[in-house]
Amino acid sequence: MLAQVFAVIIFIAMFVFIVTEIVERHVVSLICALLTIVLVFGVGMHSMAAVIETINLKSIFVREFWYLSGETSGSSAGINWETILFIFGMMVMVEGMARAGFFRWLCMRIAKLVNYQVIPLFITFMVLATVLAMFIDSITVILFLAAVTIELSQLLKFNPVPMILSEIFCANLGGAATMCGDPPNIIIGTSLGYSFMDFVTNTGVIAGVCLAAVLVYFYLIFRKELRAGASKSVDYSSLPSPESTITDKKGFSVSCAIFAVAIVLLVTHAQTGLTVSTIGCIVAIATLVTSWKYAILLLKKVDYKTLLFFIGLFVVIGGLEQTGILEVMAAFIGKISGGNVMVMIAIIIWLSAIASAFVDNIPFATTMIPIIKSLSAAYGVDLTILAWTLAMGTDIGGSSTPIGASANVVGIATASREGYVIKWGLYCRKMMPATVMVVLISMLMIYFRYL
Repeated sequence: MLAQVFAVIIFIAMFVFIVTEIVERHVVSLICALLTIVLVFGVGMHSMAAVIETINLKSIFVREFWYLSGETSGSSAGINWETILFIFGMMVMVEGMARAGFFRWLCMRIAKLVNYQVIPLFITFMVLATVLAMFIDSITVILFLAAVTIELSQLLKFNPVPMILSEIFCANLGGAATMCGDPPNIIIGTSLGYSFMDFVTNTGVIAGVCLAAVLVYFYLIFRKELRAGASKSVDYSSLPSPESTITDKKGFSVSCAIFAVAIVLLVTHAQTGLTVSTIGCIVAIATLVTSWKYAILLLKKVDYKTLLFFIGLFVVIGGLEQTGILEVMAAFIGKISGGNVMVMIAIIIWLSAIASAFVDNIPFATTMIPIIKSLSAAYGVDLTILAWTLAMGTDIGGSSTPIGASANVVGIATASREGYVIKWGLYCRKMMPATVMVVLISMLMIYFRYL
């Protein structure tokens, strides 16, 4: 009982400090992880076995961590080192691509292909944000897209705010389509043993349908601003060429090749048996070896704070799992739904979306995974249905408020630095209806496809 009380208090305290942003989130999660080990596992449970199981270092030294010869098996409880290694590897690869100028080149190339026309640019950048976010974290996607959008807006004389808002939403939507697009999906995939293609053929299909609706929605609500920008005359000879954005031609070619290899490995990992942790290591090593002159610089640019945040978070959730709190939460959802799978899906997707609008979707998804596993076991509901429901809710819900997802914060900050202030009122007025629409479409598609 004492261990459960400690686990709940630490978990709630962690969420409060993350939301208030008084202290950096990685510091919060690491302190809470230490408190979990001392108070929950030590004082409450007197169990060294619980500590060892939650730290989970032994998982790294088994063959299944690196290579699976049979059916995919999910990661065990505790720190999900597979997620940590994969995200680290992708971060290194993305830094290598950014150093060579890949993202600015891609944006300028697409802008040139549509002859720098504002409305086609608006549509193609939304699609680009979606596609890039399927393979690269949405923060990186928005960081470069927003910067290039502002640069183009100043040259083409249009208001960049509508385009930045639509790019933010589409980046979050694209992240829902694949296993590597958004951190919650990486955690769901590695924890429950789903492959890249499992996500593409399930959440990817839902995201594709939602994208069509989102393109229409954002065009309709921003058409006046877009038409005003399209009517202005511009001297196209003053625009920079896409090739001028490449800072290292050799590095550019190499980083493109590594990115292509990463996509191929991810798409085929269920067939090859290579786990995502192995793929993360392969792309990181390939990037560092081929860019050895800049290896130290690339390693310094990796977001270690996010990786530390993940590690602390997994320990805190491990405390809830070891003390049986998550089973209690699962039983509560089961009781409310009366075991009805349609009600269960509605609760999970809307609870996930609403929670993710105000708190970080990573700890929420991590908390919910053991809960949906318990619901599946207790009520005989197909776990995959609940997994896709959780993925769509957590990935999309964060779009509705300025603090709901990291991509939102980055996009708004980039715009503000250039004098384009996006206030809470404007953001929520445009993005909340889109979020509700996409969550509703997702829920209905899950009903019709799986039930």
